Amino acid sequence: MLTLVYAFNFIDRQIIGILSPFIKQDLGLDDAQLGYLKGIYFAVLYTVMGIPVAWLADRYSRVNIITLSLTLWSGFTALSGMAGNYLQLALCRIGVGIGEAGGTPPAHSMIADLFAPKERATAMALYALGIPFGIMLAYLASAFVLSGGQANWRSVMIAVGLPGILLAIVLKLTVKEPVRQQTEQERQRPMLDSIVELLKTPSWWGMVLGITLSSFANYAVVGWQMDYFVRRFSEVDIVWLLVVFGVINGTLYAIGVWAGGVIADKWGRSNPGAYARLPALALCVGVPAFLLAIHSESLWLAIAGFTLLQVTSGTYFGPCFAMAQTLSPANCRAMSTALFFFVLNLIALGGGPTFVGVLSEHYTASLGELEGLIAALDWLAIPFVLSILVFGWTSLRLPQDLAKRQAHG
Repeated sequence: MLTLVYAFNFIDRQIIGILSPFIKQDLGLDDAQLGYLKGIYFAVLYTVMGIPVAWLADRYSRVNIITLSLTLWSGFTALSGMAGNYLQLALCRIGVGIGEAGGTPPAHSMIADLFAPKERATAMALYALGIPFGIMLAYLASAFVLSGGQANWRSVMIAVGLPGILLAIVLKLTVKEPVRQQTEQERQRPMLDSIVELLKTPSWWGMVLGITLSSFANYAVVGWQMDYFVRRFSEVDIVWLLVVFGVINGTLYAIGVWAGGVIADKWGRSNPGAYARLPALALCVGVPAFLLAIHSESLWLAIAGFTLLQVTSGTYFGPCFAMAQTLSPANCRAMSTALFFFVLNLIALGGGPTFVGVLSEHYTASLGELEGLIAALDWLAIPFVLSILVFGWTSLRLPQDLAKRQAHG
């Protein structure tokens, strides 16, 4: 159920990027305005609200918090389809961000209570399958609604938003609150002390910064993918493209996410540094493929390059989410994820799509819409390379910090 809720989280988060060409045409927006919608408008309150929500989740019913949050973000997604202008759409995106702030921190805390540390990367990878499945459903729902010919992006927003409200009811009726796995000493320990201890853990910061840098680039790629393909291959049927990317996300990307958790848990038993080393090695394969793809004039080579980046990037979700919990004192697990996501989403989700949008608008004046977008995407090589370096350093530090955490109980 938590994986399904997370899928709806990503349906509503990524639908704006998938429908971007239609929204741009309908509302007469430029690339910078689209970048703000895909990035910073959503991310600011999403990250800020995550902190107080996590504080509540470490004390009160996590199921109730997720139920309310799911209802809120799904409702605002549906309302987005009724937006009459740019300001109204921006306000709806802010509403979606506020709602989604209550989704992942409570869910991670629940999963950590249900699985031992040696199983957490696999369990978190199962939860993270909500990402490729959610993006798949967003693509396929868009293709289904738009294939009728008369429908538009507004119909898609309403169609993907309303089912989330029904799912919230099912969640509340079927999922029970897990027992918190804390000792009496951990329950009595001031949370502030636990948070300070967490923030003094070098490898926690390494995992945060590694996934943040990579996600900065990946959120930009996902947010501008459809714009790139529509501009580069204008003769290709857009509904067909939506179906292709939907299938890729639901199969190959999902395999990458699942494999990342399973491999990290197995490799990590003999080498704890594997939780960071695996993402570094995977990105060394995917990033060059993507950079070659955006300069290719072959449709299938471009699709292959984007796909390889997705598959290899998917490997970091399970390990990173698991380390956010395993390196955290037991009484602040939801807060650990919230702080993790505060850095991740403010910089990556807020900055990545916005960065490419602003750069693309800048380059468009001299290079045109297609080449301007490609020039902006080229800059993503920098955060990708930095991510590889940070994950590499973290792989050397993790064994020491994991042993220290285990010694503290």
